[in-house]
Amino acid sequence: MRLRRMAVEGESMLPGLRPGDWLLVLVGAVTAGDVIVARHPGRDLLIVKRAVRRDGAGWWVESDNQRAAGRRDSWDFGAVPDELVVGRVVARYWPPARWGTVARRPVSRRGTRAVRRIRRG
Repeated sequence: MRLRRMAVEGESMLPGLRPGDWLLVLVGAVTAGDVIVARHPGRDLLIVKRAVRRDGAGWWVESDNQRAAGRRDSWDFGAVPDELVVGRVVARYWPPARWGTVARRPVSRRGTRAVRRIRRG
């Protein structure tokens, strides 16, 4: 079992994850509903998103907070190829008052489309 650490920046995963939270990431396989860490497909940075569904040879990932300023996810860059997925977030360890596991969430294709439709107006 290999773990990595990562800090959250931005508000795209509110309310569950906040800027300044530090996470433990279990390197390896993910499943739909997991909060994951992946390499951005078009830029040299790591992203924290929710794995929504398999899409070809990768994962469709979305922000929990679709209204966050600067939010970027699969609606903008498409599915994240498997080779860019680092692993799933298993815990938040900082700040101490917010220590705990990061919950999986059931996801549905229909629900994510509805969110996008509302967002676009």
